[in-house]
Amino acid sequence: MRATWRWVHSDLRTHRGEALFAVLASAGVIASLLLAAALLGYAASPWQRVFNESRGSHVWLHGREGHEGFTAGAVAPLASLDEVAAVSGPFRTAAATLESGATRAEVTLRAAGTRPPDTARPLLTAGHWLTAGTGGEKGPGPREGAPPDPKEGPPNDAGPPYDRIVLERTLARTLWAEPGETVTVTVTGRHGPTARTLYVAGVAETAEPRYRAGQDEGVAWILPEALDRLAPAATGQTVGLRLKDPADTDYAVQRAVTLLGAEHIAQVTKWQQAKADFGGDDRLLGRIFAAFGLAALLAAAVAVAGAVRARIRGQAGDIAVLKAVGFTPGQVIRGFLLQHLGLAVTGAALGTAATLALGHAIPGRVGDAVALWPRMPGHRAAVTGIPLAAVLLIAAATALAAWRAGRVPPVPAARQAHPAARPLSALGRRALGLRLSPALVLGWRSAFTAPGRTRALGATARLALPITLMTVALVAWSTLGQFRTDPGRVGRAAALTVRTEQPPPASFEAALETVPGVADAVPGAEFRALVPGQTGTITLRGLGTADAPYPHTIAEGRAPAGPDEAVAGQGLLDLLGVRVGEWVRMTVGGRPQILHLVGRSIEPDHGGRVVSTTLDTLRDSTPGLRPAFHALVLRPGADPRGVAAAVATSTATGEGVEIRATADPVGGEDAPRGVLAALAAVLALIALVELLTLIGTGVRDRVRDLLALRAIGLTPRQIGAVVVTSAALTSLAAAVLGTAAGAVLGHRLVDAEAAATGLGAGVARLPAPALLAALVVATTAVGALAALAPATRTARRRLVDSPGETL
Repeated sequence: MRATWRWVHSDLRTHRGEALFAVLASAGVIASLLLAAALLGYAASPWQRVFNESRGSHVWLHGREGHEGFTAGAVAPLASLDEVAAVSGPFRTAAATLESGATRAEVTLRAAGTRPPDTARPLLTAGHWLTAGTGGEKGPGPREGAPPDPKEGPPNDAGPPYDRIVLERTLARTLWAEPGETVTVTVTGRHGPTARTLYVAGVAETAEPRYRAGQDEGVAWILPEALDRLAPAATGQTVGLRLKDPADTDYAVQRAVTLLGAEHIAQVTKWQQAKADFGGDDRLLGRIFAAFGLAALLAAAVAVAGAVRARIRGQAGDIAVLKAVGFTPGQVIRGFLLQHLGLAVTGAALGTAATLALGHAIPGRVGDAVALWPRMPGHRAAVTGIPLAAVLLIAAATALAAWRAGRVPPVPAARQAHPAARPLSALGRRALGLRLSPALVLGWRSAFTAPGRTRALGATARLALPITLMTVALVAWSTLGQFRTDPGRVGRAAALTVRTEQPPPASFEAALETVPGVADAVPGAEFRALVPGQTGTITLRGLGTADAPYPHTIAEGRAPAGPDEAVAGQGLLDLLGVRVGEWVRMTVGGRPQILHLVGRSIEPDHGGRVVSTTLDTLRDSTPGLRPAFHALVLRPGADPRGVAAAVATSTATGEGVEIRATADPVGGEDAPRGVLAALAAVLALIALVELLTLIGTGVRDRVRDLLALRAIGLTPRQIGAVVVTSAALTSLAAAVLGTAAGAVLGHRLVDAEAAATGLGAGVARLPAPALLAALVVATTAVGALAALAPATRTARRRLVDSPGETL
């Protein structure tokens, strides 16, 4: 064992550069994997990210309004509960209606000071927080095209300044309200409704349930004095509890309700509700990111293991000398295992320490993800598990290479007896006869035939693996992008929904179609339905008529055209265990409804548990059914915000019109696409490690061939050109193979994950051909640039063979 340790120490001192490269390669790969894990947690767990960053409350207790609710003084004993870590509030609240243009939303106004609370702190995403006083800000008034508030008068410079308000992010998106604009708030008090215009100071994000029209109220923050002016008496109290252990939520709620009095509490909101609300739209992202994490780990292990194998293969002469002086095969295997496991562990420790210590300083979303990562669940498991898994995979590859090293004979045959490469083929000789560039011909031969075709193809395949994963990331990036750029392909043909307070007249549909930017106004109705054998409900929609059908996004079969025909989402097909072409039975309001499924549509709502038919079919069982809403299909290039303002101001549509934007399945954020771009950068680093390994191995394996070429007349510049051409051609082949395989694999992966979440297969979108071509060109250029330094050293090498190159 002592001799083994002495040899390991001597070998490391002799090959310092190779050992340093092995350590840095392992450190870079481990750091990349840890950054990828931080990014995955940042994007795939949005509620946890917001909750940790804002120090959110696990429980919210909403009191009744007025004297029926609890008082602020009654909240003080909550802080002494053993399960409670911190208390947020109490905050005075009032129910209100916000209106912007023709869009209305039910909200809870929450009084807050000029400094956000330490617990359950709203995270500003735009604008600024509330400031004392009105500050003389009058705002721009209603946006262009929106009618002025008749109760307030036109918001000009001569008018009074406005109170400020901060809107929750999903609420602001529903109202199309941005900082610097105004909204109208209406609060119903003892003396009737009170309406005022408020200036939107900012938009914030919280870990509470999101606003959903007709289901959950939104949240908005105003100063206490502003709430006094709006609702001096009709206010309640809301308090948030941050618990020491989330598992104690139910018990903590029971104790808190007992202290405050159940008769004083109107509603209790738990963190599980908010997490389910956030996570429902991110299941597709989570599954895709999980697959990326496993694939990135595999690619990293392959890259580092390739570097280890190349280093051991380059020490065949040293191994033969060790065998000649008395080392046994077991000692050789043990020595290589100790040496390379030590390098791998050192690299893993260095990469982990660098990521944890310096990762937060990386600019952009990557640094934000690393800074927040320690407060995310699974952080410790990832920090220990990822380096450990990578080291184990490297150990497995090292063990195989070390076993081969143990089989090296003590007296190796001279390399002259075993040519490193095949003779130049007839095609190659003909190409030289046609006066093609020797660098091109010999570079092709070096890339794909020397020293062995199998080894060359294996090297190309290893380099193609991270490029394949990069292409898969681009497929996912393009798929998420179409939710915003081409919503019609993902089941979002209608960008707006119009509802009226009173049943619309018969001419309402025609009036909507006269609004500029509106291509079609489709009448519709929506119901909850029960299916046999299921305790939950599904959604039944009636959209369009036989003469004017709704443009469903059909992925399989066809659109409904005749009586009792319908299309269903993938979630409904999976729930009922049926296929396209079968009949399904359901109960709607106590009435049976039997439909023939003639197609599968892309359904981003309700987990795909939606069945859609025409209004004509629903009227057969419910005579006199009138549309509950109209879905507006816009013309290409039309701005939904501008169209909504035009509908609101159109005299043809009348008054009492409410316009809602169609919900975005990915939340309207670019964060997931940014994370995918960062993951592609991580995979590019892994590909660079593999590329450098391939170039170094290729130069070492072919150095005698290159010297022989120089001996027969090639200039040093031509020798260098052969090395660069070989690396460029290998990179080009790997890039073409990787992009082709990644496009196919990415398309199937995204569709498979979409089908598993209920959205349905058929949403995957390939990147633009120009983007794929740019990836191929960039990979080839990087390969050529990376080979410049080895090519220069080889070209300057003296025309003499060392004993290590001969054996």
